[in-house]
Amino acid sequence: MRNAGPIESPTDPFASVPLPTSSVSKKPRIEGLPPGVSRDIFGPPERQESRPAQAPSAAGGPSNGALPPAPPPAQPWPMAGKDSGSPAPAFGGQSPRESPPAFEPEPRRRRLLPGLLTLLLVIGVLSYVVPAVLMSGSVLRGTRVSGVDIGGLTVTQAADKLRTELATQLSKPVIADIGGKKDTIQPDEAGLELDVVGTIGQAPSGFPSPQEVWRGLTGTTDLEPKINIDTSQLTRTVEGLAESVDKRAQEGRVAFSGLTPRARQPEDGVLLDRDDAVKRIGDAFLRGGGAVVLTLRPSKPVTTPGAVRAALTKAKRAVAAPITLTLDGKQAQVPPAAIAANLSFASDGSGGLAPQFDAKAVLADVESDLVSAAQQPRDATYEIVNGKAVLVPARTGRGVNDKLLARDAEKVFAEGGERTIPVRLGTVAPEVATSEIRGLGIKETLATFTTNFACCQPRAKNIQRMAEELDGHIVKPGETFSINDVVGERTVEDGYAEAAETVGGRLVNIVGGGVSQFATTMYNAAYFSGLEDVEHKPMDYYTDQFPAGRDVALLYPETDLKWRNDSDNGVLIKTASTQTSVTVALWGVKRYDKIEAVESERRDFTQFRRETSNAPGCLPTTGAQGFTIDVMRVFHKDGRVVKKDDKLTTKYRPQPQTTCTAS
Repeated sequence: MRNAGPIESPTDPFASVPLPTSSVSKKPRIEGLPPGVSRDIFGPPERQESRPAQAPSAAGGPSNGALPPAPPPAQPWPMAGKDSGSPAPAFGGQSPRESPPAFEPEPRRRRLLPGLLTLLLVIGVLSYVVPAVLMSGSVLRGTRVSGVDIGGLTVTQAADKLRTELATQLSKPVIADIGGKKDTIQPDEAGLELDVVGTIGQAPSGFPSPQEVWRGLTGTTDLEPKINIDTSQLTRTVEGLAESVDKRAQEGRVAFSGLTPRARQPEDGVLLDRDDAVKRIGDAFLRGGGAVVLTLRPSKPVTTPGAVRAALTKAKRAVAAPITLTLDGKQAQVPPAAIAANLSFASDGSGGLAPQFDAKAVLADVESDLVSAAQQPRDATYEIVNGKAVLVPARTGRGVNDKLLARDAEKVFAEGGERTIPVRLGTVAPEVATSEIRGLGIKETLATFTTNFACCQPRAKNIQRMAEELDGHIVKPGETFSINDVVGERTVEDGYAEAAETVGGRLVNIVGGGVSQFATTMYNAAYFSGLEDVEHKPMDYYTDQFPAGRDVALLYPETDLKWRNDSDNGVLIKTASTQTSVTVALWGVKRYDKIEAVESERRDFTQFRRETSNAPGCLPTTGAQGFTIDVMRVFHKDGRVVKKDDKLTTKYRPQPQTTCTAS
């Protein structure tokens, strides 16, 4: 319909509806509308009829037969695509008010805000990720250890730098003031060592967190170096200090020089507080060196001067005449010289001095006058005859009871009285029974070892004395041998002398000094016999007279040599000594064809320092460099290696060159 004009809007729909036949004519009344339908469809409000509901016959209602009002003028029906202005009302009413658009565009600034936030977020992420990636795999930038900057380095580079640049700080010694006497303790004497791994382990590394990135870019991280102290090494060093400053309380004592009694008065002493010294010196090294004052504790004697004077009077009376021993009409005299040689007055623990008489030693010289040799007991032992170990059986015998004799003689010396003492015989069992050592299978030499020393020195006397005490000792299967347990404390009364010994890295004079050489000799004999090593401690310094990695320190009671007879047969200790050497031979039954010591190359050499000393009793040393060596014991049997011990690593300290000067 190209040329169609506007379509007439329909007339009032009610006009075409036949009127009811009722006598009353009226328009239908629209009251309820469907949801969403406005009354505007019926025309403008002012044109809509508003009247109260009336019954058909109510007053004012239309009269019978009256026609409805004339319909409004027809309105054109809008067509799609035609600009006809505002749409006409559905039924010719006034055009309704214009409603707001369904979508209103946002302001420009509100559209830019999400973009800005995204941009800032990207910048923030990049400002963390980029430096974090650059910093990862190294120590966090700005990290310092005692002023040494290790930031940005790899762990290996940081470790090398710390070892190099902190070496000077760690080499600072500690000056120990001991009662006004000053002694310098070097870091190596305390076993001081920088824990590089532990130190670097404190530093942030790996992929850093945002906080660490910020700190690495803007600040610093200061760390304290971790330093390890070898407490056992420091304890040995302190022991050496103590030996040079200790002055033990001196108890009163009376002994004889020939027939003349000599009195030793009680004296106060001082002792280094060892535990406190270890702590103070260790703390001083951790602070970077410096001075430290060590504590000396007073040591008081028990005896009194009055007790010494009383004992001196008794001693003079004790050697005024001989003692006569009687038995079944037989007599034996103990002359004053024998009494003096075996009598002393020592502290009784209660402030006084009591006589101590060695009756067993006296009887060794006079018992044969009372008891025949055939009656005396004998211990079972082995003797080496023509290169073979021969069992000498034990024998029970008769002998004078030495304990009763000592008791009776000491009563005479303390109280005076009759100097004739009746003695009694008793059955004396041997100390070592035949059954104890029979069947031990001792038949051949397991190993022999010899070391040499300079002639005619006090230390030589001590080595020879220890060899004498241990000669003939038997170690049973499964038994652990200990030098300190068998020999005990080395004393002047037992025949030992004062001599030089290295204690805790210091050369000091002690009673029994030099016996470490005997311990070294025995250790090597046990080593090549294939016996189990239970306990031994290498010497602090290396000397070329002993095999490297196989030397032994010995000090009563702390430092010992112990080995176990882990064989099925007994082990016999035989010793021999000359003016310049000592030999230890162990006898038993061989279990291996050969035992060898495999040594590594010496490494990690450290140079010795030079020092001078004007301390009383200073002992000069030539100096020796330190080094480390490994030794492994290898067991051979039937032409093949059947066993290997764990590798034993020995680290020798450099021995300083000490020049003694007059004070």
